[in-house]
Amino acid sequence: MYGMIHCAVRDMIIVHRGYEEWEEVEREAEITPADQITLKVYDDAVTMHIINAAAARLGVDVPDCLLMLGRHWIKYSARGTFKSVMEFTGGDIVTFLENLDQMHRAVKRTMPSAQMPSFEVIEEEELAFKVRYRSEREGLGTFLPGLLEGLLDYFHLDGDVKLVDQGSSGMDFRINYRKR
Repeated sequence: MYGMIHCAVRDMIIVHRGYEEWEEVEREAEITPADQITLKVYDDAVTMHIINAAAARLGVDVPDCLLMLGRHWIKYSARGTFKSVMEFTGGDIVTFLENLDQMHRAVKRTMPSAQMPSFEVIEEEELAFKVRYRSEREGLGTFLPGLLEGLLDYFHLDGDVKLVDQGSSGMDFRINYRKR
């Protein structure tokens, strides 16, 4: 995965538990600041080791940690280095998701070995839509609902995210929402 994910996990632990707990995660995951370079690709095993250590420090299981990380990723991105990217990707949740692949292609030019996911809005209704997520990676199923919930919050919407189909074509989520 990418160092930016490692940095987001770090930020999440510091926000929820403090810097000392992050130092414990570093020790447990056997990582150093060199494993937290934002625009570097790391082996997925390193990332999962960090997430396992973070889950233990937060007192949650790995799926719940990934859900928390998905939500936190949006907040982290919106206030940090990626703020301008978030702002120009789209002014509403559907447009944002429709433009996400284009943004990922731009990131791939910077990090050629990155394996970027794909998002496709496959159905849209008034106050609801379906999005298909595809990735060569496995094991991130609960990260996605958290990410989508984080986007609802980012766009000042209330709603729910449900996995409605999972198969060879990817994972389909239905998002129902309303303005706050």
